[in-house]
Amino acid sequence: MREAVARTMADRMAWFWMLAEPIALVLIMVAIRTLIMGGKHIAGADFVPWLITGLFGFFLFRENMMRSLGAVEANKGLFAYRQVKAVDPVLVRCFLEGMLKTFIFLLFIAAGLLLDVGLMPESPLEALFDWLSLWALGMGAGLTLSALSSLVPEMGRVVRIISLPLMIISGVIIPLNFVPHDLQQYVLWNPIVHGLESLRQSFFAEYRSLDGISLTYLWLWTLSLTSLGLMLHLRFEMRLKAQ
Repeated sequence: MREAVARTMADRMAWFWMLAEPIALVLIMVAIRTLIMGGKHIAGADFVPWLITGLFGFFLFRENMMRSLGAVEANKGLFAYRQVKAVDPVLVRCFLEGMLKTFIFLLFIAAGLLLDVGLMPESPLEALFDWLSLWALGMGAGLTLSALSSLVPEMGRVVRIISLPLMIISGVIIPLNFVPHDLQQYVLWNPIVHGLESLRQSFFAEYRSLDGISLTYLWLWTLSLTSLGLMLHLRFEMRLKAQ
């Protein structure tokens, strides 16, 4: 409850920016594609629903990762209670961000139904699993980076710098089919790509992505990052609390 109030009520514009950021990005990307590239259609999907799905999937991962960076430092006062561990604020923030992003995405889906945009997933259960997979990947990255950024402060700055390039190379804005064939195999090293493309395939039945998209690969990354993050929090718990 403390984190929820701080996240949504501390700034009176908080809810506005949660909605305004994806809307602004969608409008900018649609304008760029219309004026420069021409047309608003992706093979097997309309461009606007395709873009919204990718943006929200990436935001879910990114916010879990970014909000976790300062979770330990922001909750030092709670460590006076012995039952509160250094990992607890990180897990709470990841849970909260997942709930907020899910709620806002549902609002966009409802608005899409009213405006006949076509945001209803063709395979709702598969889309839900893909959504949870991206959330779990973000949580794993958040657990690892929250510990590393507390031990090495420069790590947090590096993560913030690579946030935008990461969005570009994850296929959020540009379809992966536009990537030269020789480079596509390297794009698939990025686990975010597998989550986003699987999510889009669940939303659009006729959408075809690159060969090799696999949630198994994403979950290998998720389990590895989560295990590493938990081990770091366990090994350096006292140092994290004392930072």
